[in-house]
Amino acid sequence: MGPSPTVTVSVTRQFAATTEQVFDAWLDPAMIGKFMFGPQLRDEEVVHLKVDARIGGTFSFLVRRQGTEIDHVGHYRELDRPRRLVFTWGVTGSSAEESVVCIDITATGTGSQLTLTHEMDSKWAEYASRTEAGWTKMLGALAAALG
Repeated sequence: MGPSPTVTVSVTRQFAATTEQVFDAWLDPAMIGKFMFGPQLRDEEVVHLKVDARIGGTFSFLVRRQGTEIDHVGHYRELDRPRRLVFTWGVTGSSAEESVVCIDITATGTGSQLTLTHEMDSKWAEYASRTEAGWTKMLGALAAALG
């Protein structure tokens, strides 16, 4: 039996910031709290944002929404500063398998461009548009946080 079919969501965004600034934001809990999680993005409270930024290292982004704690977890597969970041993505307790997020950053004449690709099991296909909208919102918040 081969691997499960996957669904891929891809979002691209321009930034008026260097590739290093964009890359580093993904590994800095203070920045993660400005663009990925928190009351400025959605109705939630950040409980903790923990990052062990090394290949094989893990992260845990625990938030509370309407009284329910949701822990977004994963581990880092690739850290190639400032060009590429690959990590798994999942929610504790919701499913055994994790999806994979790849972030590729290239320099442009005015800053940088980030392409985020999120690959998930096909059973999550119905969430593809929500996933794309979520990442698009977060990348907009990242652009604002970076100035």
